Amino acid sequence: MTIARLPEAALAPSSPIAVCIVAFRDSAIVAQCLASLERSSFADFEVVICENGGPEAFARLEAALPARLPGGQGVTCLMAPGNLGYAGGVNFAIRARPGARAWFVLNPDATVAPDALGELVARLERGDCDAVGGVLHYPSGKVQAYGGRWRGWLARAESIGQGRSVEEIADEAGVEREMNYLLGAAMLIDRSFVARAGLMQEDYFLYAEEIEWCLRALRSGARLGFAPSARICHGQGATTGSADPIRSRPKLPIFLDERNKLLVVRDTTPARLPVAIPLAAALAFLRFARRGARRQFAYALQGWWDGARNRRGVPAWLR
Repeated sequence: MTIARLPEAALAPSSPIAVCIVAFRDSAIVAQCLASLERSSFADFEVVICENGGPEAFARLEAALPARLPGGQGVTCLMAPGNLGYAGGVNFAIRARPGARAWFVLNPDATVAPDALGELVARLERGDCDAVGGVLHYPSGKVQAYGGRWRGWLARAESIGQGRSVEEIADEAGVEREMNYLLGAAMLIDRSFVARAGLMQEDYFLYAEEIEWCLRALRSGARLGFAPSARICHGQGATTGSADPIRSRPKLPIFLDERNKLLVVRDTTPARLPVAIPLAAALAFLRFARRGARRQFAYALQGWWDGARNRRGVPAWLR
């Protein structure tokens, strides 16, 4: 496992916060995300967008977005040298702003409430955590997650608070005791986090990279925080189709989800693999085959098999 790091000279304090967004041929969705950032009550940020979709997508992205938001915040579009995946795109954006005060990793299909970024910054500035997440919720008003709980023996992740009303005030301390990772759709990462853990592991390509990143940071002494008043609406799966009905869900999100969760076990607690590998297959059967999603179960088994064999990077069938 090779962990990319920023040069030590880049870790001198600076500002503003860099909002890091990874795009893939979805300029209209990115424009909606930026429209929500325009209304932010916290103004000390800039936006850096990594386009993974090639030159034509990059040209469309630049044409669709302003060079500056109405509040004066700069918007920089970067063209990746190929499809780097989510982790690679996040790292590409962070490297472009190595002196940022902090990095706000944000999905393009996220809508940020006006006070959300300010609440995240305020929680981070209390000084007892190195990265912080808020309340991710669906457009329906139901909570997607306050944070995550990783179950290494099962190679499974659990979303804390899922299904609750977004109007319900979560217990900050209780969530922080339970969670051991933040969701990659919206997380504010301090410089101390990156100094301890390095950058995201790029050979995951998509899915579960934030779990491994947080677990690695925790092992290095980092702490995770939760801001219960920071609300981010997440249109989950807008690019990959991961939120489609289970019997019509495409191969990419299923394959990579199953593969990469076994990679998390291998990279964080490898002694658990002899238990996690068979249990992951059993759980995939319960999730897909028992519900009549036989094609999706086949996708899951292919990902599971690649994870068991430590296959990484862009899947061979996707190249």
